[in-house]
Amino acid sequence: MAEPSSIARPYAEAVFRLADAGGRLAEWSASFANLTQVAADERVLRAIRDPRLSTAAVAGMILSVLSGRLSGEAENFVRVLAENRRLTVLGEIHKQFEALKHEREGVVEARVETAFPLDDAQLADLVARIEKHTGRKVKASVSVNQELIGGVRVAIGDKVIEASARAQLAALESALKN
Repeated sequence: MAEPSSIARPYAEAVFRLADAGGRLAEWSASFANLTQVAADERVLRAIRDPRLSTAAVAGMILSVLSGRLSGEAENFVRVLAENRRLTVLGEIHKQFEALKHEREGVVEARVETAFPLDDAQLADLVARIEKHTGRKVKASVSVNQELIGGVRVAIGDKVIEASARAQLAALESALKN
């Protein structure tokens, strides 16, 4: 069986080209956010996976929940996914679409772990520093990890900037052992 990311890629790329050509990346991003939220609901997932329900019935159910919040093209996209039994990879399509959108907009996603919650000013300062370091706009998702003791750990793709007290103590311990 193919990986969800492989199945999702052509759909994400097709929608991205359509949205980019029409200057509607933000609109499609919002549509995907709504669709992903609905498709993640346990009741909707059961319906998507129920072989007794027609693809038209499943698509109709999703479209009725989002009535008035999707463009005609987005509604057609839902129908195509339903007909091809690909609604289960909607979250992955959304993820890949957002990655393409961020690449186009020069945005990089940063996962920030902090030992303590950051206030708005601290987060703004940290984001500004990361933007200066990367030369790109930064979209940061922040989580608290008390095991860091102090400081932050920033992951951008496969690159990690380790500025936590735990990492500094581990480096000191290693230096003392050598």
